[in-house]
Amino acid sequence: MSAPAGVGAGVLLPVEVLQSGPVAVLAAFVAVNTVMYAALAVAKVLPKVYPTTWFGGRNRRAQNRSIHPDDADRAAAAAAARVRAAQ
Repeated sequence: MSAPAGVGAGVLLPVEVLQSGPVAVLAAFVAVNTVMYAALAVAKVLPKVYPTTWFGGRNRRAQNRSIHPDDADRAAAAAAARVRAAQ
């Protein structure tokens, strides 16, 4: 399909305008903006990453401070109560 005699290769603007510097800068900005938007959209869809789970041990307590003690803590507390009762 050929273009009519008075129309250049650009649909709305002439080719000289489309190949100018400001239009190239605008096209580069739109391209970078599109890539950033796509990266943010993909990052939002993926599950959240917790880097602290990669490294364990440093941020753990030496003792369980829960109101629900573990079995070992319960046994140690019972033994300490028996020692106090025997004294």
